[in-house]
Parts: sequence; C-alpha cells; structure tokens
Amino acid sequence: MNGGNQSELSEFVLLGLFRSQNLQVVLFVIFLILYLLIVSGNIVIMFLITIDRHLHSPMYFLLANLSFVDIWLSSVTTPKMITDFLRENKTISFEGCMSQVFFAHCIAAGEMVLLLVMAYDRYVAICKPLHYFTIMNLRRCTGLVLTSWTVGFVHALSQLVAVLQLPLCGPLEIDSFFCDMPLVIKLACIDSHDLDMLMNADCGIVVVSCFILLLISYTYILVTVHRSAKAGASKALSTCTAHITVVMLLFLPCIFIYVWPLNITWLDKFLAVFYSVVTPLLNPAIYTLRNKEIKNALKRFKSYVMNHKVST
Repeated sequence: MNGGNQSELSEFVLLGLFRSQNLQVVLFVIFLILYLLIVSGNIVIMFLITIDRHLHSPMYFLLANLSFVDIWLSSVTTPKMITDFLRENKTISFEGCMSQVFFAHCIAAGEMVLLLVMAYDRYVAICKPLHYFTIMNLRRCTGLVLTSWTVGFVHALSQLVAVLQLPLCGPLEIDSFFCDMPLVIKLACIDSHDLDMLMNADCGIVVVSCFILLLISYTYILVTVHRSAKAGASKALSTCTAHITVVMLLFLPCIFIYVWPLNITWLDKFLAVFYSVVTPLLNPAIYTLRNKEIKNALKRFKSYVMNHKVST
C-alpha cells in the first residue's frame, strides 16, 4: 500500500482482546452487562441530582458532569468492542478509527481536568467554608466545566492532526480492541521515534500536570482535615477518599499507556479496558455507596414513586 496517500486507506483490522474464539461469546455477555451497568448507573446519578433539590450544590453539579463524561468515555470504545466479539472480521473504517483516537483523548483529558476542578471544589469547601457558595457559584462551576472540555478538545485535536500526517503502511492491523494513538503510530512507514516522544510529551502535559496538582490538592486537604476538630471532618475525609480512589483508577492506567509506556501488549490491553470500562463502572458505585446524600435522594425518589402509585 502506498503509505503517502491517505485516501487509499479504507479500514483497519482490530485483533481484539483475545484471539481465542471460545471466549468471544463469554466476553460479549460480560462486557454487555458491564456497559449497561455503566450507562444505567451514571444516568441514575444524573437523574437524581437533577430532580432532587437537596443535591443542587456545586459538588453534585460537578458529580453529574463526571457521570455524563463517564458515559461517553466508555461509549467511545466499548460498544464497538462488544459487537466485535460476535464478528469474525473485526474491522473499522479509517474515519471510525480517527474518530476513536480523537474522542478517546478528548473525553479522557476532559475528565482529568474535571477531576482537578472537583478537587478545587473540595479545597474551597474544606479550607474556605464561609466563602464556599460565593466562590463556587453556578457561573464559575459552568465555566470550569467548559474549561475542562476545551482542554480536552485542544489536546485531542493536536493528537489527531499528528496522526493524520502519518504515511501508513500495510498490513493495517491494530493489536487491540480500539484505535489508539500509540498503536496507529506503529503502522507508520517512517521512523516514528520523534512522534512517539511528541505524543508522550503532549499526553504528559495533561496527565502528569493534572495528577501532580491533584496529589498536592488532596494532600493539603487531608492535612487540613487531620488538624480540624470539626464535626464535619470525617464526612470531608470520606468524600476526599472517594475522589482520590477515582483519581488513581483513571490516571495510573493512562500514565503507563501514554506517558511512560511499558510496551507490553497484554498489559496495555488490560489497562485500556480498566480506564474505559472499569473506571466508569466504579465511579457510580464509589460515589453512591459512600455518599449518604445520594442514598437519601434515592430513598426519597422511591418513596415518591410508591406514594404516587398508591394515590392513583
């Protein structure tokens, strides 16, 4: 194939998670259930936060946005992976492949910045409680959420522009269940060392900077909570612990895929599944099982539905 002519590229072959045909049906059922749980769990959180006035606060506004992002983070790659389990020929068009590269990086980078915004929200709530609602007003929260999407868009666009300039050589086989920047770069007809370094640096700016700022923020918050004798200290500690868990679940896989790649195929696949399926699945569980306000909102909604049924 003439690598210099991108118009000749029609499709890529995805080799998937496993080569064994015996596992395909089992994996189809498992990941279909997981994906349905991701979508339904995050929709429930968004729904409760929207309808329950007790949850109309900056923290839950940001949490609803996190649930929205998690649905899309999983939806970029998981539905395609699920359908491919039942296909003998796992292919994806050139346009579809580039779309996965763009949206995977856009949404993941946006979520990282959003987690940083959530850390800032907790910092203000714990360290400057008297000024909390003045600082974290709706206008500022909306602006911070839009900033997270803007950062994600700019980051993803830089990745897409770089990969579109590559001359690609056949066979166009990608040893994974979705198209990703490092895997597409491996198909280049030219020495891709410099582009690999550029990609690592580009991802590092977003991933490492956000990760370090998050660690600093939560360290400062935890020190402040530890020194506090207030009644709400344990509640603040519980909230921050949940946030830190989510941070680790998202950032560590991305660091070992994009910033400090180990180049171990099976491990890269495992980490990709982890941040695209496991993290969006665990987020609702972490925030709902550890959060009394969410559980109380769910009880109030159940009570409302039951009373409505009785009255009708």
